[in-house]
Amino acid sequence: MQVASLFNRRDTLIAVAGVTGGGVLFSLHAYSSPPEFPKILPVQFMLVTLAIIGIAELFRRSAPVLCLAVGTAAFLADLAAGPSLAVPLIFTDVLYAATVYGPRKLSRPLLVGVSALTVLAAAVTLVFTHDPSAAVLIPLQLGLVLVVPVLTGFDIRRHRDLAAAERGRSHELARLAELDRQAAITAERSRMARELHDVIANHLSAISIQSTAALSVPGLDTEAVREVLRVIRRSSNDGLAEMKEMVYLLRDSDSAASLAPTPRIDDVRKLLDQARTAGVEATLKVTGESRVLPVAIDLAAYRIVQESLTNAVKHGSGTAAVRLDYRAESLVIAVESPLGGPLAKAPGGGAGLVGMAERAAAVGGDFTAGADGGCWRVRAELPEGTR
Repeated sequence: MQVASLFNRRDTLIAVAGVTGGGVLFSLHAYSSPPEFPKILPVQFMLVTLAIIGIAELFRRSAPVLCLAVGTAAFLADLAAGPSLAVPLIFTDVLYAATVYGPRKLSRPLLVGVSALTVLAAAVTLVFTHDPSAAVLIPLQLGLVLVVPVLTGFDIRRHRDLAAAERGRSHELARLAELDRQAAITAERSRMARELHDVIANHLSAISIQSTAALSVPGLDTEAVREVLRVIRRSSNDGLAEMKEMVYLLRDSDSAASLAPTPRIDDVRKLLDQARTAGVEATLKVTGESRVLPVAIDLAAYRIVQESLTNAVKHGSGTAAVRLDYRAESLVIAVESPLGGPLAKAPGGGAGLVGMAERAAAVGGDFTAGADGGCWRVRAELPEGTR
């Protein structure tokens, strides 16, 4: 262990303040010296015990067991010399530091030991002095010096352990929430990859079929045209094969949904019918001129409406209003449903919101969702110019 790591600035200040204060008290003759108290060592030895326990205080946090051992020896030596007032006061901090910063297995035996010592002091005082008042006063003083600091440190340590456990639990919950979020993103991207495969595969297959048909038509007298068509056919087939290999790495090849047709925003009325079957009064309002959208925009819009209605069924209070606004260069989706309050039908983990945000971001759009005036509002603007 490095020497610098043994010393703490705060502990050094405590030690210097304790020794300085003890020296002032000694100069003012603030130490106990009743005639009947047996003195084994001279009074001046109190300065030595003060210096020893001051040195021990330097290690109250870095080496609490060593601090306790040295401090206890200084305290006993101080009792033999007087005792003084400063050393017992500093010794209370030694006991506190040993309980809080020392090994966990030390705190409970230390509490039991100082309690037993206090009770033993009461019994010994009563036996030798036959004075009930002394039998109460001396153990009371020992209790303030020995038992109270250990009890305080024991309670502080217990609260610190509880706080550390709560911090660990909160970090674990945050880690689990992040894992859930990453899983939701991965699942949504996997589904997007599957749908991308369905869309692009149709286009590439059409290119391949058309180029094959062109090659089979007689009368093509330009060899250059035939060569171009061969390149188109070969490139489309190669691209289709490479894309399949990539998408199969991104998705679960056993998914039953891989055979389902790619949904479009024109199918949104089916979603409303499904929501009504689940008990939600769903309405649809379309503004602007309805038109054929790019496939990516069309699919993203459908999934956002689908997830919004699913949330309305799980968490809403029975109604949902869907609005599709066809603007000049974008499609704006707005879904509004009253909040279900504390009696929501099912708990949610936030994966749906992550999926909708991923959908919008994938096509360069904006997405917002949140509570507003007793309603849950979802809004997404999907620009057509990005595709």
